[in-house]
Amino acid sequence: MLDLRRLRLLCEFARRGSIAATAAALGYTPSAVSQQLAALEREAGTALLDRTARSAELTDAGRRLALRAEDILNMVEAAEAELSAESGIPSGRVVVTAFPTAAVAFAPAIARSLADHSQLTFVLRQTGPGAGLAQVRSGEVDIALVDDWTGALAAQVPSTLQLIHLCRDPLVLVLPPWHPMADPDEPLDLRELRDEPWMAAPPGEPSRQAVDRLLETVPGGPTVAWEFEGLHTLLNLVARGIGIAAMPALALVGGGAPVAVRELPGLDIAREVYAVARAASVRRPSVAVTLRAIYAAAQDATPPARS
Repeated sequence: MLDLRRLRLLCEFARRGSIAATAAALGYTPSAVSQQLAALEREAGTALLDRTARSAELTDAGRRLALRAEDILNMVEAAEAELSAESGIPSGRVVVTAFPTAAVAFAPAIARSLADHSQLTFVLRQTGPGAGLAQVRSGEVDIALVDDWTGALAAQVPSTLQLIHLCRDPLVLVLPPWHPMADPDEPLDLRELRDEPWMAAPPGEPSRQAVDRLLETVPGGPTVAWEFEGLHTLLNLVARGIGIAAMPALALVGGGAPVAVRELPGLDIAREVYAVARAASVRRPSVAVTLRAIYAAAQDATPPARS
């Protein structure tokens, strides 16, 4: 009997092309991935990977099984969803992964919405950029909350996944409350902030890329003087007058730091926030009720930007 979890791992290996990339995408060690694929080979009774000292690739049998496995896994999950839908009662364990600001902003409302479902166990994890889609496809999680600064994500999601748009999250300027530009009646001109100590996430972070795009619009543009991990760290530093920052508005939800927030004039720099689930699973009452709770939480949490 072929183990379904190992079949998911084989599918991920087929997509990633290496044991190291598969391990990184799913949060496992390369050794664990290798061991699980070796166990699947024993179950299949044939070699699925052609291994060398430095690499591994699928054999012809491995490629055929990976193609079949995608269909098998989708059919199994669809059948389970149909059986679960018969009862109509949300039950069992639902695992959601989210980027940090969504986890902080949405968690209270999601928990309140799901509190009445006594047979449902809800698990919320935080994940790094780019990991959510892979975790949903592999079956490691049921739902992923992901953000997209490029506008290209919707065209990249395969038909086996369902993408639900939650909100649009604009980049806003965050200032200490006593800053001269904190006054909403004061016209905002970013050129007047060129000499301010700007703070941002480190290079490579999605929010940093958005900040860099913003600063490029300012003639003789300012540079980032300070880099800190975590948008809530930045928020607290701004509140203490260490500097100023631009960040997605969603980071302000639940932050608690006293700051002034200004819209960025004439600019449309924002990220789209989505929930992603396997198309075969959305009929499960537990997944369906969690998706509804997430959508409602996103509508409640999205703060109106203040001019």
